[in-house]
Amino acid sequence: MFTHLDRRTMLRGLGTALALPLLEAMDGVSPAAAAAESAGSNGASPADAGVPLRMAFLYVPNGVHMPAWVPEQEGANYELPSILEPLADLKADFSILSGLTHQKANANGDGGGDHARALTTFLTGTQAKKTFGADIRAGVSVDQLAAAKMARRTRFPSLELGADAGGQSGNCDSGYSCAYSSNIAWRSDTQPVPKETNPKLIFDRLFANGREGESAEARAKRERYNRSVLDFVQDDARRLQGQLGAGDRRKLDEYLSAVRELEVRVAQQSKAIDSKSLGFDPPSGVPGSYEAHLRILADLMVLAFQTDMTRVSTCVFANEGSNRSYAFINVPEGHHDLSHHGGDKAKQEKIRQINRFHTTQLAYFLRRLKGVREGDSNLLDRSMIVYGSGIGDGNAHNHDNLPILLAGRGAGALRPGRHVKFDNGTPLTNLYLTMLDNFGVRSDKLGDSTGRVANL
Repeated sequence: MFTHLDRRTMLRGLGTALALPLLEAMDGVSPAAAAAESAGSNGASPADAGVPLRMAFLYVPNGVHMPAWVPEQEGANYELPSILEPLADLKADFSILSGLTHQKANANGDGGGDHARALTTFLTGTQAKKTFGADIRAGVSVDQLAAAKMARRTRFPSLELGADAGGQSGNCDSGYSCAYSSNIAWRSDTQPVPKETNPKLIFDRLFANGREGESAEARAKRERYNRSVLDFVQDDARRLQGQLGAGDRRKLDEYLSAVRELEVRVAQQSKAIDSKSLGFDPPSGVPGSYEAHLRILADLMVLAFQTDMTRVSTCVFANEGSNRSYAFINVPEGHHDLSHHGGDKAKQEKIRQINRFHTTQLAYFLRRLKGVREGDSNLLDRSMIVYGSGIGDGNAHNHDNLPILLAGRGAGALRPGRHVKFDNGTPLTNLYLTMLDNFGVRSDKLGDSTGRVANL
């Protein structure tokens, strides 16, 4: 007879506590869970029904080349525009939502600063206070409302990641603090949640369980000998293997292999320098290759979801207003400079190439989620993933008809595979209220919301 496991069971060893993926021997992977997921498709909250539901928000800066983003047809029988072609095999797993708007990202009397407002408003729906002093103010973001519900259910209420570090003070955009251009998550009106960019630090936080108060010298010495977190949990893993059924043993083996593979990649990529990608030597732990950096961040999100360490995450591909060079795809000019294309066809084509590079990384993330089985489903089906930008066209700096993609089935609450066209001007925060409902978070208002969206 096989052991029944608590959902919070971990593999433990010296200085290490490694979370486990969802196994059949745990609560929640049963016919009852499948029935709960079915209830989600009938209007009940999947989260309230007991299904582990994930929520993630991925952000790209400077808008997109909209003619190569927005499908011409509505409904399921639409043709993928050029920017979305890297997602072709996933077409049934996401929807394109057009017409959604962030009115509070407009100037509204505050003058310049569209980039700062775009990122700050994206998840809050509030008007950022124009200041580059300490008196920054925005609003609570949707991810943090969801994270508050998860505070007692997961090890980390939320996980904030990004490929660009950013300052929390100083003037970065027409009188707006750098905190606005760098942060997407806001725990309160005055408290942004800084993102972590170093995969090594993220990995250690999730898996290595670093010792509080340990000096840098002592940590470095420990790491020289503690080459893998798996070395410390192997005895516990072997013990657990003997208590599991064949399917769970296979799943545990696959998971431990994935952890080790990611550990090796983090170590290898931290040594790689790609001057075309960043233009300078990154600090220890940050990959020199931009693409490798984004993919390791994606893998970390997947493993964090798989082990239920968190159910809420954000990832900022680059800070708003980023002027990163994409020479590695033969676009050496700065991204922000190109976004002010003035109608120049050559510049618009280069923007399209940058946008397509970004959706290629999105496709990698979604495929990874889809490849992780969880009970009778997979992680992507049990997720709600928003990808987009707080700017439509970078040249116009408009904040209406934003490029928004919604992936996953929300454990039965969403019906992907379509182009859904809303009336232009529909608040993006209306989408977020609907997502919060699915997540089991009841909120009457978020930023400039006016209600819920239908037909999802």
